[in-house]
Amino acid sequence: MHAGESQASSNATGSAAGTPVQAPVQSPVQSPAQSPAQSPVRPLGSVRSFGRFVLAGLYYLLARAMAQHAAHGLVSEDWSPLVGQAMLVFLLLLGYSGFGFVLDGQLHPVSQQGLPLRKGWFGEAGLGVAIGWAIAVACVLPSAVFGGLALHVYFSLASFGWLAADTVFFILATLAVQLVFRGYPFQRAIGAIGELPAALMLAVLYGVLHAWLPGASHASMAVSIALGLLLSLAYLRTRALWLPWGLQFGWVASRALLFGLPVNGVGSHSPVIQGDSMGPFALTGADFGLDGSWFAFAVILLAMPFVYRATRDLSFHYNAPVLEPGGIPVDLDAAARVQHEAATREAAPEVKPLVQILPAAQTPPPLASDLDGPRD
Repeated sequence: MHAGESQASSNATGSAAGTPVQAPVQSPVQSPAQSPAQSPVRPLGSVRSFGRFVLAGLYYLLARAMAQHAAHGLVSEDWSPLVGQAMLVFLLLLGYSGFGFVLDGQLHPVSQQGLPLRKGWFGEAGLGVAIGWAIAVACVLPSAVFGGLALHVYFSLASFGWLAADTVFFILATLAVQLVFRGYPFQRAIGAIGELPAALMLAVLYGVLHAWLPGASHASMAVSIALGLLLSLAYLRTRALWLPWGLQFGWVASRALLFGLPVNGVGSHSPVIQGDSMGPFALTGADFGLDGSWFAFAVILLAMPFVYRATRDLSFHYNAPVLEPGGIPVDLDAAARVQHEAATREAAPEVKPLVQILPAAQTPPPLASDLDGPRD
């Protein structure tokens, strides 16, 4: 969000005689959630922002490799994905916070990269989960009606334990995605090329990375790009990761844990429910899941205006420009108080200067020599 500038003038009246004293004050308009990457920058600042974006991307690749290697060395293969995601989230939070503090001078780098513990943050995450769940249901219902959906349920204490572990896995996995594609790197990309180009660039990059998955297709790449744009819209409307994080978690976890459907070609996430969707490839995405369905692509596009409408209050609160004082501060209340006191206080009695009246000059007495002299 680019910041504009407005100028306001304040008149303060000072002296007891009523002489007006004018003090112009300039107040630039800025966003309350504005980060250094969201304000207008000079060309040099754009180059620096893009360089930090590239650095953040390279750090993500390094952190992911370190997390996967450490997880395989610490725990068994069954627990390796969960531990790896936990370590990845920790490394991303630590590294991007360090970048923000050292390179950008952020005093609260965790909050400024999209995780502020502000009022209503849990409700924002809940709204995102509800929207993601609604998108998943809207994609599953047609395949169940026009093709069929077979569900196999397994009840055991161990299966519910693994279900809880898989839930934590998706919470961490979706958070890691948001930190990379909507957190510090996204903010630096906005500082370099602007909001819309940055959203398009990160969405295409997200789709290209998913194109390398086994079983990926043109439809899966289109779904990834559309989902990236939807999540970027959720971030820009709220200036936080709570809504996009909840939205992606609801979209992924609903399919994997509630319906037992494959996610990005992997169908072994839910130990309690195993689903098998039957229907046209355009509806179900076949073995790749709804991530490779053209129908899911259309549903995600239709969800964009709904997300825009559902976040109107949040956008008004966190994107509305506010006035921040600049220039020379002027205390108008103090100036008005001085004027009021000067006009209402009792006038002091006038003190007139004293005038000293000197005695009249006297003629000196005649001398004896003058008396003996001749007279006219």
